[in-house]
Amino acid sequence: MAAADMAPRLVAEFVGTFLLVFTIGCNVLGQSGIWAGVSIACALMVAIYSLGDISGANFNPAVSVSIAISTAMKGPGDMDWTTCMLYCCAQLLGGITAAFSYAALFWNAFNLGPTKDFGGLAGALSAGLCETLYTFMLCFVVLNVAVAKKPRNDGFGLAIGFVIVAGAYGAGAISGGCFNPAVAIGIDTLGSHSSNAGFGWCLVYTFFELIGAAVAAVAFRFVRPGDFDAEGSALRSKLISEFLGTFMLVLTVGLNVLGNSPAGAFSIAASLMCMIYALGDVSGAHFNPAVTLAVFASKMTDLSIKDAGMYMLVQVLGGVVAAMTYSLIYAPSSHNTFPLGPQEGHHMYQVAVAEIIFSFVLCYVVLCTAVAHKTKTDMCGLAIGSCVTVGGFAIGSISGGSLNPAVSIGISSSQMLNAGMFLAPAYNALMYTGFEFAGAAAAAGLVMVTHPEKKPSLGI
Repeated sequence: MAAADMAPRLVAEFVGTFLLVFTIGCNVLGQSGIWAGVSIACALMVAIYSLGDISGANFNPAVSVSIAISTAMKGPGDMDWTTCMLYCCAQLLGGITAAFSYAALFWNAFNLGPTKDFGGLAGALSAGLCETLYTFMLCFVVLNVAVAKKPRNDGFGLAIGFVIVAGAYGAGAISGGCFNPAVAIGIDTLGSHSSNAGFGWCLVYTFFELIGAAVAAVAFRFVRPGDFDAEGSALRSKLISEFLGTFMLVLTVGLNVLGNSPAGAFSIAASLMCMIYALGDVSGAHFNPAVTLAVFASKMTDLSIKDAGMYMLVQVLGGVVAAMTYSLIYAPSSHNTFPLGPQEGHHMYQVAVAEIIFSFVLCYVVLCTAVAHKTKTDMCGLAIGSCVTVGGFAIGSISGGSLNPAVSIGISSSQMLNAGMFLAPAYNALMYTGFEFAGAAAAAGLVMVTHPEKKPSLGI
């Protein structure tokens, strides 16, 4: 590629990465508190919408590497390894320049590394796992919403940016929530110098982030084999998509709860929204057995009872594996699990009302915005994810706001394994699942009244 063509792209990568890292530094040193994750996510989002058509808006060496790996698996393409290395250099320069800039503004800097409750080798591994998983999520969303061979949804910038909301409030309590080698290296360059702590954590973080990037490229090939001119089972792609989406959702639930996040419902909603935009055109992005039941019962799609059952199975499996994962991440701390059940001062009959009503809301919005032809919208991801924000804050103090049997069963499975309990977790999971399915059935019944759709004519 000619230097004249590459220059605008490299400048765009520098500017976008500078804005991202400078925003991080200002939020940390300015002690913005609860809104820091939202501010950083929005900085990434606006930069993506502004510069996406110039450079692709990677702003992250892990993203560039993930795209380059994906391109290498496809064959010759725009992101060759030379372009990738040039992008990475521009991004690293932008991150380091931003670090010097926020340090000059505040006359201060801060350190990179696991939080104080995650010291030692075990804590470092927990932080590394967080960085791997949410860098995977970020790269995977980028690949699916901005690189895949499909019409680009206008929500692509929102989906990519709000991965930061999903990860920052949960994983941030463990690793600080970088998910980006340019962020890690920029912070470590100044923080280590100011504290005489030595330069090094950024290398550990970068290692784990690049692992996440590579895994994302492989997963991308599995869910979209057609993009690689490879044969693959459509059902297999759908089931992998449902597993991955449910896994990231339940993982985010667990990390927010265990980390006492001040914005748990918002973070969980963001994880759901991002994965819906990434995988909605592959599997329908249910990530919830109650949603699958509602879609099947509504008769708005050709989802068979066999496929619906397989969806539910892999969703529950994704939830259980995610619960084991967040328990493993929190193993170095004094608590690595939490119970499912009525919150303090409430009873199961109140849980029933809360879970039925807000599971109904979630399933009904899915049917209206993502399934029904009359009201289907490109903003379905935001609408569906917002149901979790609505329900999480509205009934979190009553039932915890599960709204999803995969979440309920995942939480209970972790408690069974790690707390040595069985009857109470199993009973609560069964009750919650029943309430959530009841809400799903109600949603399917109502949508057939409000959204009657003509069946295809047989020509008779």
